[in-house]
Amino acid sequence: MDIETAKLFCDLVDLKNFSRAAELHGISQSAVSQQIAQIEMHHKIQLFDRKKRPVGLTAAGQVFYRASKDILERYDLLTSELSQLNQSYCCIRLAAIFSIGMHTLQPYVKKFMSIYPDVNLSIEYNDAKDIYDKLLRGQLDIGVVAMPRRDRNLQVYGFENEPLMLACSPDHPLAASNEIDIHQLQGEKFIAFAKDIPTRDLIDSILSRYGVHVRTMMEFDNIETIKRAVEINSGMSILPKSSIRTELASGSLKGISFSNENFYRPTGIIVRKDRTLSKAARYLIELLRKDFEADV
Repeated sequence: MDIETAKLFCDLVDLKNFSRAAELHGISQSAVSQQIAQIEMHHKIQLFDRKKRPVGLTAAGQVFYRASKDILERYDLLTSELSQLNQSYCCIRLAAIFSIGMHTLQPYVKKFMSIYPDVNLSIEYNDAKDIYDKLLRGQLDIGVVAMPRRDRNLQVYGFENEPLMLACSPDHPLAASNEIDIHQLQGEKFIAFAKDIPTRDLIDSILSRYGVHVRTMMEFDNIETIKRAVEINSGMSILPKSSIRTELASGSLKGISFSNENFYRPTGIIVRKDRTLSKAARYLIELLRKDFEADV
């Protein structure tokens, strides 16, 4: 069994779906079945209990899965350490959720590139679930997310606490206010994040804590679409101040502070605990953490 076969087996177990595992590896579903059958024939074991629906692992399959995960983690660590020993070319793979990557992260990236101009800093924007998945699979070096969750395989560092503001159209009746009581949102039309977005949980908890019930008119999985809906006065929303600076400057949105308290969205930097990072990547993490630590 080679490393790719081990990856295929582990992905199959994690995804619990032959067709999705085949798509992930760019092979046919029959090829997946053949490779699993070859492992079973070679070791004279049965990896899956095919009588169950969905298919589950046998006792031998569970042992094989744990060993394969351990082998893959050790292999990733080995390749990472070897690549750092004598590397003139350095690539850092970073992913952030869209609202942080497009707005909060940019000044840090500019400063980093002035210090390390020869480093290939690859930045992509993904949803939080994809960032966690890719990081754990070794496809990323650094992730930046909102409301970071704890995981025994990940190291979490604080990034920025982003102030939250009420965002509304300049034509909204509340737009003339510079500060409002959160209870004034009672019964108002509201544009929300989708329910699987961590920021949605944060905003829902704030409203619930104050006993405020809004009328959710639309739900979106990205902040740019929320802003466009608010601009045409389809409803108001609560958004990170950093993500609406351009709209505030142009006048297409009005941002209003809350008089009750200062609300924040915590964000964090996540890396795999067993990942050996380059000097440049370690510097980038320290750069991202510096301002956070100065504020606390």
